[in-house]
Amino acid sequence: MEPGFTLRLDNRLLELDRLADAVEAFGEAHGLAAKLRFQVRLVLDELLTNIINYGYGDDGVHSIAVAMGQKGRRLRFVIEDDARPFDPLTAGAPDLDSAVEQRQIGGLGIHLVRTIMDRVAYERVGGTNRLILEKDID
Repeated sequence: MEPGFTLRLDNRLLELDRLADAVEAFGEAHGLAAKLRFQVRLVLDELLTNIINYGYGDDGVHSIAVAMGQKGRRLRFVIEDDARPFDPLTAGAPDLDSAVEQRQIGGLGIHLVRTIMDRVAYERVGGTNRLILEKDID
């Protein structure tokens, strides 16, 4: 894996701007297309927003680690947090056929993640959620 970056973010939505800046800088430095940089920012924003908004049962400050690297034509991201155990891959497919007013809330974010990323895996390791995402570079 070529060097990338690892950020430690507090569980605050304002921290998402730092992550977006780091993804953009990494993408520009590695010649990644603007569309790919946008997709990566969108996926990471969705996942971290959910962790921050729903993962913690207190108002305390928690640390979320996000690592990004590249190996050949593959990007790899690892998100680690100490939030409640949650495997987003267990979420069922969202209802995309019913009228918007009749759909159940939730599920679109992980659907988006699965659609954009080529591989997604989850594991719980010693009190930590670890989400591993890979995207092949076209």
